[in-house]
Amino acid sequence: MAENKTKPTELAPIDFVNSVEHPQRKADALFLLDWFKKITGEEPVMWGPSLIGYGKYTYKYASGHGGEFFRTGFSPRKQNMSIYVMCGFDESPDLMQKLGKFKTGKSCLYVNKLADIDLEVLQQLVEDSLVYMKEKYGD
Repeated sequence: MAENKTKPTELAPIDFVNSVEHPQRKADALFLLDWFKKITGEEPVMWGPSLIGYGKYTYKYASGHGGEFFRTGFSPRKQNMSIYVMCGFDESPDLMQKLGKFKTGKSCLYVNKLADIDLEVLQQLVEDSLVYMKEKYGD
C-alpha cells in the first residue's frame, strides 16, 4: 500500500513564508500564519515542502488505506493562495455567495489575494469545517 508523501516536516513555517517571492502572497501568508493559529488554537506545521497545516486527523478508507493530514491550513502558491477547508463548500452556499472573488476545488479555496475575500466569512467557513472534522474524526 502506498504511503502518503505529504507529512509533517521540521521546516519552520515562518522560514517557508519568508522565502515566498511574490510580495502580496508573502504578506497574505504572514497574516494567515497568525490568523489560523487564533482560529484553531494550534501551532502551524509544515506538511511537505509547501503546505502549512493546523491540527491533524487520522483517516482510513474502506480499502484499508489511511494516514494523517492537517485539519485546515493554506499554501502560498505562485498562481494563488490555496486555503484548505476540508469539509468542502457544498454545505455552505449562502456563505460562499458572501465570500468574494475566488475559485474552488474539492476542499481548496483559491484566492489571488486576501483583499478579494471577506475574512469574517472565511473564518466562519474554517470554523464550520473544524466542527465537521471533529464530528467525523474526533479530536
